[in-house]
Amino acid sequence: MAMQIIASQCTACGACEFECPNGAIRTKRGVYIIDAKLCTECKGQYDTPQCATVCPVDNTCVPL
Repeated sequence: MAMQIIASQCTACGACEFECPNGAIRTKRGVYIIDAKLCTECKGQYDTPQCATVCPVDNTCVPL
């Protein structure tokens, strides 16, 4: 599985991009997106997906 960012809720703060250990998060046309091919939901590295942990808006980073 992978995580996804709900674009309509994203404030584009950028916190998630710097916390992603896989470099799976980037901006596209001013909105952050997660590359599903690179996202591992932080399994094997953290107990929870780091994008969801640092996001200031609840339920913006959710499983795909």
